[in-house]
Amino acid sequence: MTFDPFTIIMLAVLAVLIFFMFRNSRKRQADARELQSKVQPGAKVMTNFGVFGTILSMDEEENQVLLETSPGTVLTVHRQTIARVVEPAEVEAVTEVGPANGEPEFGERVDDTPNDEAPETKKSDD
Repeated sequence: MTFDPFTIIMLAVLAVLIFFMFRNSRKRQADARELQSKVQPGAKVMTNFGVFGTILSMDEEENQVLLETSPGTVLTVHRQTIARVVEPAEVEAVTEVGPANGEPEFGERVDDTPNDEAPETKKSDD
């Protein structure tokens, strides 16, 4: 039984596709395990529909999570609707640097016309 080059190429492509399929599924499973380990009462989370809140309690049997979105507002959502755990971003100290010696900043327009004179306008020759 001889294999022509086209058959060998098709089998190689099929093998590569199967490899990436298994790799992708393992990565998704690892991400899901990591998310479930971070989901615990007191964690700040975002749901699939874009609501941010803090987990108050979790019911493992019913797969329900009590989520406080604002003080006094508590939502009951399914556990699988929690998309990600929101971690506070580190704030870097930003210092305002002004122009040195009265020079304009990059991209700033400089108006050279005196305030009492109107700027010259060019009329078109239509």
